[in-house]
Amino acid sequence: MFDGDLMNTAPVTALLRELISIPSINPAFAEGFPDWSGESGMVEFLSSRARSLGLEVIHQEVAPGRHNLWVGLVPADSTKVKSRIVMAPHLDTVGGQRIHEGLFRPREEHGRLHGRGACDTKGCVAAMFHAIEQLATTRDRPESTEVWFLGLVDEEKGQAGSRLVGASDWRADLVIVGEPTELQVVTAHKGLTYAIGRFHGRSAHGSKPHLGQNAILDAAQVVKEMETGYAIRLKEKRHPQLGSGTVNVGIIRGGAQANIVPDYCEIHVDRRTIPGETKESVLNELEQLVSNTGIQGNVEWDLGNLDRPAMESDPQLTWTQQLMAAAGVSETRGVDFFCDAALIAKGGSPCVVFGPGSIDQAHTADEWIDTRSLTSGADILLHFLRQLP
Repeated sequence: MFDGDLMNTAPVTALLRELISIPSINPAFAEGFPDWSGESGMVEFLSSRARSLGLEVIHQEVAPGRHNLWVGLVPADSTKVKSRIVMAPHLDTVGGQRIHEGLFRPREEHGRLHGRGACDTKGCVAAMFHAIEQLATTRDRPESTEVWFLGLVDEEKGQAGSRLVGASDWRADLVIVGEPTELQVVTAHKGLTYAIGRFHGRSAHGSKPHLGQNAILDAAQVVKEMETGYAIRLKEKRHPQLGSGTVNVGIIRGGAQANIVPDYCEIHVDRRTIPGETKESVLNELEQLVSNTGIQGNVEWDLGNLDRPAMESDPQLTWTQQLMAAAGVSETRGVDFFCDAALIAKGGSPCVVFGPGSIDQAHTADEWIDTRSLTSGADILLHFLRQLP
């Protein structure tokens, strides 16, 4: 790991404190808390800091009241630009089982900074934004490389921000997507398919169950097969960095009362995919799984409209190798979670995932980040940016 003295460690920690104090809960999770909903406060705060340093600022509308934030350090002579590097964390956070004002009061103790988003992923926002700020105030500016900070909206729900970027004509030579990776350079992450299975049976009086078709029992048979045979079959196909795909049944609901044979039941399934697996292939597997059980009721699968594919990029790319050198790592990693990287990469820009903190602290009731990881992450990024041509 790079452990230089390129910058004072206090400013990046102070910046993260300010970011935590700006609520930016994804609107999907902020019902009843309009003052704490959305990314606009983050966009305005960071835009003001960027403008004060003469950086280029662009607000890219994603949805009414929601904008991706582009902050650029661009060479004065545009004819000399040969490459483009982007640092892209997301600006939104989850809410939590209990949303309260204390989430937005940063608290530091025992080398940890606590608060909503400290780890996921305002720590990355702070490290990446501070790095471009520092670069803007020195003479070590790249002469032929554009450097951009891209604050994305809506990662925690529908990924509307990264989907818009990936679907555009915009391209970069490398996008460093900010997520807590413990300062490891990640070149592969799993995809995610949410599936709802709707089981339709036939109701009857509870005293004569043979006259009905019990939708709950049908669902139970499918769940049993899913957690046994299907899960075992998934382990037969492995990715060198990601391992195998997984399946988890997180919700099951059905029935009206005990003395009625239930005619409806539904299950909600989390299916993590590896490169080569698609929504279509998952649907085919689920339909075959139902067929294998031999249940008599009707089952409909709903996999939603959004595609969340797995991602992998070439660790031998020059820019990736330079980031690895700055981070002091000799190999790249894979992670189990899904993030914006896959959706940006679909547009043709190679992506890696990198950032301070651990995913183990993300979305927790008492979220925190190790301040040493935070400052090291900022140092690594600044060191990488200063090596750009």
